[in-house]
Parts: sequence; structure tokens; C-alpha cells
Amino acid sequence: MKRENIELLIPASSLEVLKVAVIYGADAVYIGGEAFGLRAKAKNFTLEEMAEGVRFAHERGVKVYVTANILAHNYDLDGAEKYFRELDEKVHPDALIISDPGLFDIARRTVPDMDIHISTQANNTNYGTYNFWHRMGASRVVTARELSLEEIKQIRANIPKDMEIETFVHGAMCISYSGRCLLSSFMAGRDANKGASIPAAGSIILWRSQGRANICPYMRMREAHISLTQRICV
Repeated sequence: MKRENIELLIPASSLEVLKVAVIYGADAVYIGGEAFGLRAKAKNFTLEEMAEGVRFAHERGVKVYVTANILAHNYDLDGAEKYFRELDEKVHPDALIISDPGLFDIARRTVPDMDIHISTQANNTNYGTYNFWHRMGASRVVTARELSLEEIKQIRANIPKDMEIETFVHGAMCISYSGRCLLSSFMAGRDANKGASIPAAGSIILWRSQGRANICPYMRMREAHISLTQRICV
């Protein structure tokens, strides 16, 4: 693949980090606002900071994507339309990153001209999923972090040429497919799918007693490994 077809995308947790990423060569950055993102414990961006960051990036030819990739509950939907309109009118990002079909539908109706990327949180493991999201109007789908390079090549060969593929090349691998971290909620009462994952959720070890099929619900028995995730470093 030629270099011009590859985009180096960097996460930015603050306006300062965004500017550093842009200055040091990122082709694009993704950021989270104060709502609907998966970094609830991060500093995140106000609307004013997002707008400043987008101006700074665009002046230097760099794109900015805004995450709205929580797995939404009913009470999350009420403010989504207003939030997406504010992003469109005041921030002008290049795309939204979404995982929840309900939020995707609201975004398509509210800001129909904005590109939408499907987050890795949506567990995108096969080309059928990519073709589905292409029909729905998404311009890019982020692979599940568990996929091999061979699987990604198979996806590329079986989807439309105008459908973009994004994949992580470095970072944490969360328990369960692409970050649906149920252990975080169970162990600490912090919903990873709403952005409040405990740091250990990406590297936690589960244990079980020898000779037993069940997992100790309180993680007290430490006699045998049954699951250990690793970090990605391609």
C-alpha cells in the first residue's frame, strides 16, 4: 500500500495534546467532548476547546474526528440530537466516531452531511459487518482490535473501495471483544461502555480453582490462569 493511502490517527485527550500531535506529524486526531465519549475520566474538550482545536488542525491540513461512541441507554438519547447539531454548527469536525446504532441513526438524521466512522466498540470482525455499515451510510469502520492482518486483508478484498478501514496498531486490549468491558462494571461499578472503565480492565487476569469449571465470582481463588489480555504493538 502506498504511503498516501495511510492516515496516521492519534488520540488527543486535551487541547495541548492535540496541538502536539498536529505539530509532530499526525494526519488526523480524534477527541472526545464532555458527553457521549468513552473517556469519562479524561479532561476532555469543551465545545469551545473543540472548535479551537479543529481550527488549529485544519489550518495545518490535519483532520479532527469527535467520538460519540458510548453504548447508549434510553436516557442517553435525549440530548444526542442537540449535541450533534452543536458539533456541526460550532465545531465543524471532519467526522463523528459512533458505535451505537441508535446514536448512528440520530446522527444520520441530524447531520446528514457529516461523515460517520464506526468505532471498534461495535465489534467489527468481518466484511459482512463492513458492507452493512456501508449501506447504512458510514464512510469508515474501525476493526475489532483482535483481528489479524490476514483477516483485515480479507475484509479489504470484500468491501467497496470507497469504504475506509481503520485499525489500532498500538494500545490496550480490553477484556471481551473490542472493549465491552463487563468486568469493570461488575468489580468497580464503573461502566466501561459509558467511558468509566477501570485501568486494570485491559490487563486483568481471571482465575479459577483447579478442577472446577466455574470462575470464582469474587476473584479470590488464584490457582490457575484462564484469561490474560495483552497490549497491541504491531
